[in-house]
Amino acid sequence: MTREITVHGTVAEGFEAVREAFAAFVAAERDDYEGQLCAYVHGRRVADLWAGEGVAGDSLYGVYSATKGAAHLVAAMLVQDGTLELDRKVTYYWPEFAAEGKGALTLRELLAHRAGLIGTDTGFTLEELADDRSIAERLADQRPFWRPGMAFGYHALVIGALTGEVVRRATGHTVQELYEERIRAPYGLDFHLGLPADREPRFRTVLPMLPTPAQRALLDELPSGPHTLTAIAFNRHGAEPTDPEGLANERLIRAKGPASVGGVSSARGLAGMYAAAISEVDGKAPLLKEDTVAEFGQIHSTGHDLVGRAHRSFGLGFQATADTWHPFLGAGTFGHSGANGVQAFADPRSGLAYGYTRRRFSFTGGAAPENNRLAAALHRAAVK
Repeated sequence: MTREITVHGTVAEGFEAVREAFAAFVAAERDDYEGQLCAYVHGRRVADLWAGEGVAGDSLYGVYSATKGAAHLVAAMLVQDGTLELDRKVTYYWPEFAAEGKGALTLRELLAHRAGLIGTDTGFTLEELADDRSIAERLADQRPFWRPGMAFGYHALVIGALTGEVVRRATGHTVQELYEERIRAPYGLDFHLGLPADREPRFRTVLPMLPTPAQRALLDELPSGPHTLTAIAFNRHGAEPTDPEGLANERLIRAKGPASVGGVSSARGLAGMYAAAISEVDGKAPLLKEDTVAEFGQIHSTGHDLVGRAHRSFGLGFQATADTWHPFLGAGTFGHSGANGVQAFADPRSGLAYGYTRRRFSFTGGAAPENNRLAAALHRAAVK
């Protein structure tokens, strides 16, 4: 029996169409839909909506690769401070990285997914995937899967650990520690790299994808094989192949918060972080200066992604969101989606900061299709 799903929350005056778009989407979704939508414009919250049985505005979800946005906001701040220099070789900070022909790679190239270091020959255990330092130690000795700097491919499960090891060598602190100290705690964000045990009751277990028969047929037709770049990047080739849908349901992953995929957040946390990155929020100056925003949002890799086997564009650690997902957004928009359909970004030109979560894994992987209509409704309201 179909039941009506109530939309909760508020929108600011002038953003009523956003609530209507969210309600229309929810009405057409499965009865078990759960999700949240939050947005800021120039530091002011303009939408805070949620729907689904048992969900609240402060419910927490695994956000998978949207975690990379938090990790690389830390990196951007360190570049802005002068602690990191983008055109220095990675080996300046991390000498052991030079093994197997990686010595010429710059930090800029590393952040742009150009290292060719998407995984290891034998794969990772769950315990290793939860521990950024273990990942980094293994990757330092790994031969790259293409000549570093000559092409790009999505470093899906490891880019946060690679960036994090550079950060740790340069500062003596982990990405997680710096994120907590400089970003999460000062803004009271419900976006965690390492979820405290006392917040576990608010976590909503990820539900698996339920593709239609037509979608299942498409999945079955995708090229596959245990030794492809895609299999290696998503750790599907080793003795303990990773189940991406279940990754966030592992307490070990949530507790340690690996910087590629281990974040836990509400939509409020996602949108709040990107608002703080580009706008004054609650009297606090933006975390990033305009030139830093421009540098990290500028496209550094674009074209055929060797791992994703499709057209993709990356800035520095962030996805180039307008080119990859939402072409109606302003040039220089930066953010990161998550495999379960999560989306988060900042559009510096309109001042829009966006966060969306959902409980059930999306069919497509990456930003779920509904993000297009929701983000478009917000952008129209923000710029009119």
